[in-house]
Amino acid sequence: MSTYGVAAFILFMLFIIAEIAIKSKAGKMGTAILFFVLAFGMVGYIAKGIIQKMWGI
Repeated sequence: MSTYGVAAFILFMLFIIAEIAIKSKAGKMGTAILFFVLAFGMVGYIAKGIIQKMWGI
């Protein structure tokens, strides 16, 4: 059940990043940088779950 909560939280964080990009009037490159840098931690969390399933931890 907490997996769904974390997924919902990640989607909400992506919405917040998009909102920051819009309000700051960042261009295409600025928006890409915002998503890359701020979403990098989420990618690590998702990768951790995938690695745990692959290794059976």
